[in-house]
Amino acid sequence: MPIQRKGHNKGIALIVTLTIITILVTVSLELNRQIRGAVTDSAFFRDRVTMKHMLHSGVNLAEAILVRDKKDTEVDSIQEDWADPEKIEAYLSRLSFDKGRLSLHISDELSRIQVNALVSFPDGRKFNESQQKLWYRFIDLLLSQQEKSSESFVNEPIEPAAIINPVKDWLDSEDDDAISGLNGAEDSYYQDLDPPYSCRNGPIRDINELLRIKNITPDLFYRAEEKEETTLGIAAFLTVYGMDEAANGYTYPGEININTAKAPVIAGILPAGQEFLAPEIVSYREEREGDEYIHELTAPSWYKQVPGCSDIEIESDLITTQSDIFRIECMAELNDMATAVRVIVERRKEGESGNWICRELSWRFL
Repeated sequence: MPIQRKGHNKGIALIVTLTIITILVTVSLELNRQIRGAVTDSAFFRDRVTMKHMLHSGVNLAEAILVRDKKDTEVDSIQEDWADPEKIEAYLSRLSFDKGRLSLHISDELSRIQVNALVSFPDGRKFNESQQKLWYRFIDLLLSQQEKSSESFVNEPIEPAAIINPVKDWLDSEDDDAISGLNGAEDSYYQDLDPPYSCRNGPIRDINELLRIKNITPDLFYRAEEKEETTLGIAAFLTVYGMDEAANGYTYPGEININTAKAPVIAGILPAGQEFLAPEIVSYREEREGDEYIHELTAPSWYKQVPGCSDIEIESDLITTQSDIFRIECMAELNDMATAVRVIVERRKEGESGNWICRELSWRFL
């Protein structure tokens, strides 16, 4: 009859018990981790959905402000509610959110230089001469500012034509691959790159497409920085929007709203040698007595009232005081999270009802 080893059996039982406990603790910890992860993911998803609804509310508010503005006046300027940060903040305060914060900025898209207007559409073959001159003045000024702010910006000075001609060649069509000047670039140039790609030979659809064009570097496109100085790149002052219907297709008039354009763009529309007057024009628009603006910006020729500008003549096909295309930038913040969107809208009148609405041309998360 075999001898029973009670102590040995107790040891085995203890090991089995400890093993079971270890397994249960491990399973419990893993379940706890999964539950906490699920709760965190659920909260994250909830906040993302909430912020998405907040963004839609902000964009809808901006569109309502723009529609109301169109009913009040045909002129669009920095003197109106949509361009006033304090009034925008007052409008936002009417939106009720239990938590989180919403910020909103509206700008006139036609305060920017219209890239596609560099070529005369719908023919799409030749330079738009007034736009070509505008581009030359604008690019020349911006290049000089960037070179001053960053010694490492370029190894050799760039001439405006080295930027303008490749852009024209990217836009023009049916030109038998004839490049513009000595520094243009047609399809053969881009096909020799690694990787190769084709020249657009038509209107640019997205501003970032400029980065595919010869001589437009990220530094030129975005900005140049040196120590504490920052100079904005060309992207801050350009737009691909502004198309109008024409009898035989479409065209890009290229008119810039002098009531909303920033100083570098105004410098470009001023005659050569008069660029220094751009800050004076900007200051004139903003002059107030108390809370009231003191200068009327109705007629495109109001700039002649600015000291030093009485004898200035800006080409009439370069400027306007109206716009129906706007950029809405909205940011939602909630529980240490933030998301933002940029929406391009066009104000237009509905055919049947005759009501003004905002049609969204582009919606992009930033």
